[in-house]
Amino acid sequence: MRLPSYSHLLALPAGPDLLLRLLETIVVAASALAAQRNFGQGVTAGYDSAVAAFAIVFAWSALSGFYVKSPTRRASLPRAVLLPALGWVLCEAGAVCLIKWMHGEYQPSHAWLAGLFLPTAIGVMLCRLIDRIAGTRRVRRVSVAVVGRGARCAAFVQSIGAMPDSACRVDALFDMDADSGATDLDGFAAHVRAQRIDELWLALPLTDEAALLRFLDVFRDDLLNIRFVPEIDQLTRFRGEAARLDATFAINLVAAPLTARALASKAIFDRIFSVCAVVGMSPVLVGIALAVKLSSPGPVLFRQRRQGANGTPFDIYKFRTMHTHATDDGLVVQATRDDPRVTRVGAFLRRTSLDELPQFFNVLRGQMSVVGPRPHAMEHDALYQHVVDGYIHRYRIKPGITGWAQINGLRGETDSVHKMQRRVEHDLYYLSNWSFALDMRIVLATVVRGFVHRNAY
Repeated sequence: MRLPSYSHLLALPAGPDLLLRLLETIVVAASALAAQRNFGQGVTAGYDSAVAAFAIVFAWSALSGFYVKSPTRRASLPRAVLLPALGWVLCEAGAVCLIKWMHGEYQPSHAWLAGLFLPTAIGVMLCRLIDRIAGTRRVRRVSVAVVGRGARCAAFVQSIGAMPDSACRVDALFDMDADSGATDLDGFAAHVRAQRIDELWLALPLTDEAALLRFLDVFRDDLLNIRFVPEIDQLTRFRGEAARLDATFAINLVAAPLTARALASKAIFDRIFSVCAVVGMSPVLVGIALAVKLSSPGPVLFRQRRQGANGTPFDIYKFRTMHTHATDDGLVVQATRDDPRVTRVGAFLRRTSLDELPQFFNVLRGQMSVVGPRPHAMEHDALYQHVVDGYIHRYRIKPGITGWAQINGLRGETDSVHKMQRRVEHDLYYLSNWSFALDMRIVLATVVRGFVHRNAY
């Protein structure tokens, strides 16, 4: 039997709701301060503060765990509003019990407890209610394309549509029994791409391997989450309410590699690290800018269009390292060793990778991450994504200033498919094995030995 985790009481999903968590923490701290001023006693002030601190620690600790990244039903209004308030009050009660156990002389008054619990519950419920109202305007339902066969496919789609609080919406349907021709499949794929559908659900029997491989091949170069919802009716002994969508067993065949919690952690680290880097290296940035400006005519910063997370384009910033020259549209010529276009200052910046420092501003704008796959020129993306296996999946997260490939020597010019294949393999390894510790290892390796490399020119 699986017991419910305490995080369900708090009902705090990761990522976008981080601000809500912080607001609730402020509510709890304010409630504790008000209770101390109105009902507290001078001799217990330290204990009362410890109760508030432990309650916050308990609540945030209860949020740890894995976040399942799959479309799911929104929590009902009572659950979304009442349970978080109950969770915070229980954390406060647990903190009171802990302090009493550690210090037997601590005897909080009933008035102080009421002054702590009631404002906390009311404040958290107000935060949740406001967030719920605002969320109805900002939440986007996940668009889904479903592939299946015959009656089972129709019943599956009908079960999704029958759920009024479902977070997903079926925008395309492909019945393998009715539309099995190559022309129909091409039209279906074109519709999925044109409508920018988020996910493809393959509701097929376990034995239909050929169809699975066929759709994986068709969408191999698309940033599309592909989930396998196997037809296991013939393998189950009983049928019942477990056939609802929330209980449907789904296997992610192609999906975003990092959870929402992981992405939120990376985003927080990126902002903090980048602010510290920009402030700490501001004299260096100013000095490099002056050197670039004085070394040759032209702008200080070089901008180039790159692909970001989920294929969203952005302008990447670098210090200009080459003489200003005309370029052919659609043709990107990578810098080579002893390239005459590179200025003397630019050669030093490229060898030391100092030309990449302005990308911290890309991180602050939310376009890049400190650690991640390095973004390539869009012309190279168009060239290699159909040649190098798994190339497109590099863009499932934000590109980085440094990455696993770079600290392993895979930097500089990619003048062969083999070099690009090795770089992509390292990028995919990073996505499959991401952890905060791995990010710290990459940052440390970049600082210690990653700035200067024989392939950087």
